[in-house]
Amino acid sequence: MQETEDGKKDERAEPEKKETAEQSSPEKEIADLKDRMLRLAAEFDNYKKRVVKDLGASSDKGKAEIIAKLLPVIDEFELAISNMDIKQEHAKGISLIYSNFISILKSAGLRALDVSGRYDPYKQEIVLVEESDEEEGTIIEVVRKGYAFNEIMLRPASVIVAKKRHVEQTKNKEENKEENKKDGE
Repeated sequence: MQETEDGKKDERAEPEKKETAEQSSPEKEIADLKDRMLRLAAEFDNYKKRVVKDLGASSDKGKAEIIAKLLPVIDEFELAISNMDIKQEHAKGISLIYSNFISILKSAGLRALDVSGRYDPYKQEIVLVEESDEEEGTIIEVVRKGYAFNEIMLRPASVIVAKKRHVEQTKNKEENKEENKKDGE
């Protein structure tokens, strides 16, 4: 406080200081509230994005479960078609139904797994290993097709894989053939 000429203290100077302190306090509160509001808005946007993503993933998972249950039907269709005489009228109808069924599932996201070349443990399961002249690990035959829905693995392909013949067995077989030829003469 300042003193006036007559010796009294001037009270006007002190309230001005209080007012500036009070003004900065509400301004600070407003700034804090704005900051909190912006943070909450950002968190809410992230929440909305996460919910949309989770709903899409749940929807895909549900579709994948239904399509996985239809895979045996696809197998049975393929087996029936491969064992029918295509010249028959009902065989053509069954083939048409099968192709429509598959095209609908493919448009929904179903795809057959590529099963060529070497064995891939992430896409195939080995049901049998046969000795062959092929390189070891090469797929010789597909027993059952594998399928995926979008990026979800529904069923791995069941395959027969090559195993190298042992050199001794091959030599023994050749020697046995030569001995059989000599005995036959």
